[in-house]
Amino acid sequence: MSESSIFPKRQRLGEILVARDLVTLEQLEAALDYQRDNGVFLGQALVSLGMLTPRALGPYMRDLTTFPFVELSSYSINLEVARALPEEFVREKMALPFDQNDVEVYVAMVKPLDLALVDNIRTRLKRRVRPHLVFQSDLEDAIGKVFSGREKVQLVLSEMSNLDEIDVSVDELMAQAEEAPIVRLVNGITQAAILGGASDIHIEPQERNVRVRFRQDGLLYEQTQFSRQHLAAVISRIKIMAGMNIAERRKPQDGQISYRNGPACDVDLRVSILPQVYGESVVMRVLDKMAVRKSMVDLGMEDTLAGQAETLLKQPHGLILVTGPTGSGKTTTLYAMLNAINAEERKIITVEDPVEYHLPGVNQVQVNHGVGLTFAAGLRSIVRQDPDVVLVGEIRDRETAEVAIQAAMTGHLVLSTLHTNDAPGALVRLQNMGVEPFLISSAVIGVIAQRLVRTVCPACREQYHPSRAIRQLLGIAATDDDGATLSRGAGCSRCGQRGMKGRLAVFELMRLSSAISELALRGASGRELREQALADGMVSMRDYAIQQVLRGVTTPEEVTRVLFSPEEITEPQMQSRAA
Repeated sequence: MSESSIFPKRQRLGEILVARDLVTLEQLEAALDYQRDNGVFLGQALVSLGMLTPRALGPYMRDLTTFPFVELSSYSINLEVARALPEEFVREKMALPFDQNDVEVYVAMVKPLDLALVDNIRTRLKRRVRPHLVFQSDLEDAIGKVFSGREKVQLVLSEMSNLDEIDVSVDELMAQAEEAPIVRLVNGITQAAILGGASDIHIEPQERNVRVRFRQDGLLYEQTQFSRQHLAAVISRIKIMAGMNIAERRKPQDGQISYRNGPACDVDLRVSILPQVYGESVVMRVLDKMAVRKSMVDLGMEDTLAGQAETLLKQPHGLILVTGPTGSGKTTTLYAMLNAINAEERKIITVEDPVEYHLPGVNQVQVNHGVGLTFAAGLRSIVRQDPDVVLVGEIRDRETAEVAIQAAMTGHLVLSTLHTNDAPGALVRLQNMGVEPFLISSAVIGVIAQRLVRTVCPACREQYHPSRAIRQLLGIAATDDDGATLSRGAGCSRCGQRGMKGRLAVFELMRLSSAISELALRGASGRELREQALADGMVSMRDYAIQQVLRGVTTPEEVTRVLFSPEEITEPQMQSRAA
């Protein structure tokens, strides 16, 4: 079905929006390019790019199409009506009943002209159907909330009988873990986390209850609580699913759970259980297998920076490091780099702890300390396997660093990670590990440092004039009449009233010029290395993040939270940005 059949006046839509000063000609051109590249409607393109909200577009969509337009993120969906169709059908057909009157059911559809689908829904519901046009992103969020496990969790908790936690035998724990309420409770928690886009699930025993929190966009939010009486059975159920020892309650354990709910949901849960004062605590990391298919541009790299990274990857040998704290997306960046160079004529081998994602065509080795298979030992064996590219999950000690550097100096391209605050700090970190400076300057060819910042919710994005203090922080003109505007989220149901949804990486990339190599050779400090890198043209992570603020992708408050405090910005830096 072509877009013109649904939007017969697509060009006029753009003309009207420009005439009403809702978008500029440049924004319209960018939206049309996005629409052509992604096969979506013009309105969807404008929303996806954050140029307009569904609420602002609604009146024009109703006027320019033959279907009523609905913004589900601000609509009170009738859950009984919405769940009248099976979840699998709704997700596959992208059609969600959301309300009804005495004679017909309202159905939100991405393709309301699909008459066969409308007839299918009419047959299933035995009611007249009134199709409504909806943006796909809005519909996907609504489907996730309608079929979220949160409601299921509350329902299960309300009907669960008491389960004794003290002095319970292993056989009794096994029996409790297989009871239907416990199974539904654990499934509901994991499903709610996956559909809600959480990266981690935290089940934490407290003195009187058990708290369940999800990490969403880098921050923890409480989802529910349940009685400590149910903790032993819940932990036992998770241990069974993750292949752990159900009888062991005194030692930490690790495991993995595979979760598949249709073709669009294929994730692994990496499970860690740690005994604490009030019982065993569980953290489950949600590993979305689709994440390994991302490119460097998908991660948020600007074209110039992505081009510099690709230049590094074209080198026949050398060590490329990705740095940042835990949870900053280093592994995802490494996999995106591997995707960029993964080809039949190259042999790529990785050694990881653990192997989080499985990459097609890549030979992956799992570290096993129990049998002596460490990063260093695995790396020594890898170089005898005739690889072209080697990925080391993390450089943690001098031995691993020296083996990685030797591999880089003997004709291999080596990728790895370090825990440092910035790119120049990686060279200092290697020196502190005891690696000889001449090895560092000879082997390292580039360092990428990164952080993750939350992005403004596209559904409730609004523009505002920043205060004088914020303008000074960003290094833009501080007058009251310069017309500078930034973006922020007003808060809506799609983002949980937070105004932020999703995360994007901000980077700095340091290529080792001859000047930086000379400094590294004489063991220069991090400050000296940074000054030289900036002189060589490196864009600092701070400036990179501020560029995203000025583009409306994120907010000053978010950049300050993740990267720096206002007093760290000096006057020369501000003047340089203003220039």
